[in-house]
Amino acid sequence: MIKKYFGPILSVNILCVYLLLCSFTPAADTIKATGFKLKNVIIDAGHGGKDAGAKGLTSFEKNVTLSIAQKLQAAIKVQIPDLNTVMTRSDDTFIELRRRSDIANKSQGNLFISIHCNSSAEGTAYRAHKQSGVMLLVYATKRTGEQLEAVRENASILIEKDQAKYEALDANDPANAIILDAFTKKYRKQSIRFGEFLNQEFTITDGRPSIGVREQSLYVLANSGMPAVLVETGYINNPDEEIYLNSDEGQNQIVQSIIRAIMAYREAQAAQ
Repeated sequence: MIKKYFGPILSVNILCVYLLLCSFTPAADTIKATGFKLKNVIIDAGHGGKDAGAKGLTSFEKNVTLSIAQKLQAAIKVQIPDLNTVMTRSDDTFIELRRRSDIANKSQGNLFISIHCNSSAEGTAYRAHKQSGVMLLVYATKRTGEQLEAVRENASILIEKDQAKYEALDANDPANAIILDAFTKKYRKQSIRFGEFLNQEFTITDGRPSIGVREQSLYVLANSGMPAVLVETGYINNPDEEIYLNSDEGQNQIVQSIIRAIMAYREAQAAQ
């Protein structure tokens, strides 16, 4: 009697359980599917307009950075077509540091890449053993003992009319300390990781000298709510490097190093 009356019901229940099991997605697969996705890359061409940046014998940093940034955007569209790019500037325009960060944040960027050229105190004269190579900067957790690089890059603030906008940089402001702490804890590890991928591509793949990944308290990095790295592509006041930085060959090599680093970084983050 039990089998007669309840058999059909049991069969239906078993079928339902079977269908549920077939459609069930394991937790690991769900995590993998909804994990880190690098969708929006912000490309920041350093300086611009009235802010020329560092100077070489024949060129200005603002022009070199814009050319590299434009080549990087074009290369990403071809080589990583599923990746969206946003430029903080596309021409010779002065863009405030706060506005650069605002553009990055409003665009919901997942990675901020700021392109710059370095400069040393040696001047532009030809001399042996001049400083050369790349340097990758991430935001520093400590604001004490800021070095020349931070002063040079943040000097763009002095060109802007409304300097009161940058009062939040005051380390004595408790609210500012909390905000900065939240930023650095969330994105510091990813920034360093991407910086290391960049350094590997520049040194191992391209054979260029490097100062490595360093910390600096730079406004544009501190206020971009995402992993962020400033790439010092070379010393524009070194005549040999200036030629390299202004050449299509040199700029394309720099771009390809960044492309490979983005690919490696995205793969590593997605695998976590």
